[in-house]
Amino acid sequence: MSHDDFPTDETAVVTCGLPYANGDLHIGHLRGNIGADVYARALRRLGQRTAYVCGSDMHGTPIAVNADKEGVDPEEFALRYHEQYKETFDGFDVDFQNYGHTREPSNVELTQDIVRTLEDGGHIVEKEIQVAWDPIEDQPLPDRYVEGTCPYCGEKARGDECDEGCGRHLEPGEVEDPTSVITGNPAEYRERAHKFFRLSDFQEYLQEFIDRLEGTDNARNQPREWIEGELKDWCITRDLDWGIDYPDEEVDLVLYVWVDAPIEYIASTKDYSERVGREEYDWESVWKDEGGEIVHVIGPDIIQHHTVFWPAMLKGAGYNEPRAVMASGFVTLRGKGFSTSRNRAVWAEEYLDEGFDPDLLRFYLATNSGFQQDLDFSWGRFQERVNSELVGTLGNFVYRSLLFAHREYEGTPEVDVSDDVAHRIESAIDDFAAGINDYSVRKAGNAAIELARFGNEYIQRNEPWKLTDESPEEAAQVIRDCVQVAKAIAVLFQPIAPGTAQRLWEQLGESGDVAETTLDAALESPPASFDAPAELFEKIEDDHVAELNERLEVRSAEAEDDESDGSDDDADDGDETEAGADDHEDLEPLVDERISFDEFQGLDLRVGEIVSADPIEGADKLLRLEVDIGHEVRQIVAGLAQLHDADSLPGTRVVVVANLERAELFGVESNGMVLAAGDDADLLTTHGDAPVGTKVR
Repeated sequence: MSHDDFPTDETAVVTCGLPYANGDLHIGHLRGNIGADVYARALRRLGQRTAYVCGSDMHGTPIAVNADKEGVDPEEFALRYHEQYKETFDGFDVDFQNYGHTREPSNVELTQDIVRTLEDGGHIVEKEIQVAWDPIEDQPLPDRYVEGTCPYCGEKARGDECDEGCGRHLEPGEVEDPTSVITGNPAEYRERAHKFFRLSDFQEYLQEFIDRLEGTDNARNQPREWIEGELKDWCITRDLDWGIDYPDEEVDLVLYVWVDAPIEYIASTKDYSERVGREEYDWESVWKDEGGEIVHVIGPDIIQHHTVFWPAMLKGAGYNEPRAVMASGFVTLRGKGFSTSRNRAVWAEEYLDEGFDPDLLRFYLATNSGFQQDLDFSWGRFQERVNSELVGTLGNFVYRSLLFAHREYEGTPEVDVSDDVAHRIESAIDDFAAGINDYSVRKAGNAAIELARFGNEYIQRNEPWKLTDESPEEAAQVIRDCVQVAKAIAVLFQPIAPGTAQRLWEQLGESGDVAETTLDAALESPPASFDAPAELFEKIEDDHVAELNERLEVRSAEAEDDESDGSDDDADDGDETEAGADDHEDLEPLVDERISFDEFQGLDLRVGEIVSADPIEGADKLLRLEVDIGHEVRQIVAGLAQLHDADSLPGTRVVVVANLERAELFGVESNGMVLAAGDDADLLTTHGDAPVGTKVR
């Protein structure tokens, strides 16, 4: 890989965490898949040769458990959901170059080949371990066939993950007080021989890898505790009949789902390459040769798998490492995670059945918040963003501009675009490219919205309808500029809203597919003539939202009743590799004690900009920041070292408590406080460009 700004001369692949073929898709899953699709489309827009590949995760205990409940073969069970997923993704214009599944021969063969290579390299060993066993049924209980108590936090845990507590990956034998999910019988531990991947062989490599890894801050910072601590050997086999057989006939075990699932990224890329030919796309140039830009887009619950286990496997098997990992935040309802088993979700098919344009949800999920921040979904907020930004800003500008151009000039006026407007379009292109190189689909998507906002201000300020008689040349110039801005919007907005962008492209009289263009097309002259335009978006009405909210209220209440009754069927969720999470920690409760308005006014909150960020000797979590707050540059100590890359902080806008008492931390004076949200220290900033030193009221 190059680590140069995109576009590079290398071939790129974008992947997304594999959805687990065990239940219907909800919009929590879509956040990752749409985010990856936007990013891949945007890379191609920059001129980067890029493939977007994914597939369904077909193996693991939840599928085996639920197939058994239905009395069907696990493969039949999983394939049913695999076919459903393909249809759903197609309904949201998710453009995979290849969408396979982990049961396909290409993945089975490649998985076994990689495991053999790791074994030949001395990276796999056999150990006797304690395995949960149902003594009455006389059968082993791998992964989610067993539940018990987490040894680290004491919360209820599955056999391979503390999903309701600390979220840690759990090895076989770690769960305390084990119980069989199948029978409810108390389980016991028995010794069994299993295969282990020696992660400790790669500790030094992983420590170097995480320092050069690009992507979102949460993906680069969360795994540091693992990598810098003691890396334990990782059990890669299970006592199951369903899965990929260990590549040794004498070993009667299958491979753990987290071995073969990420290998599908390679297998799916290879399948695409073999289908179109290596001259068009060479999978080995990505995964094996020098170079290759690999970008993984994942959910927040599978960061350690993609930044610890997976790169170690790639290194040991002689494959290229990822350039970047982009980890999304959770999608929640009222602060609680979506849950498949409890029907606490907004379902993907439900959205489409309501008749909504898929581009509306693509826009909302991609741009409503930073990709790594949690997104609390509500139909009201969805309606507000659509009606305000898509209908009121982008749609309004395009329609009024093209309608006026058609009526007065039958298309594009015969003048050149003005220098000022050309420079504004170039600035939007730069913002788009910067968003992609910052791994921010939000920034890339907002480039088109901000350009449309400029267009609305421009046409309103110049009022061409008043100029057509008194100054026809000025009127023609204004409309010529507006048509060019509309064309630039079609080019820039295509990754976010491909269907809408194509409709706009055709309304401009352009031929072909806007998806085949690059950013240069934004400044190319539009066709001389085009027909009358149609509205790009329809307003979402209040009564429709009220109906949806009522339905969601009933569903949420039923989910809460299930929780209060103690009912829990999380084995049905099977979210080992999905981009959304089913169970997410509740938000902290609101503080009952209120403060007066005068007390709040006593806080001097200022917009600041970080000038520098340096580590403090002996303090692993602290950084010494120099923050410009307008009147002066303040030294502030902040606990950001393990959550943010210090080198990326300069230039970041923040909100500062300027009248906080001075304090001394590790011998360094702190003169103020930088505000941040949550355990990941999401830095508070301003939506617009408020000047440094502006008071927050």
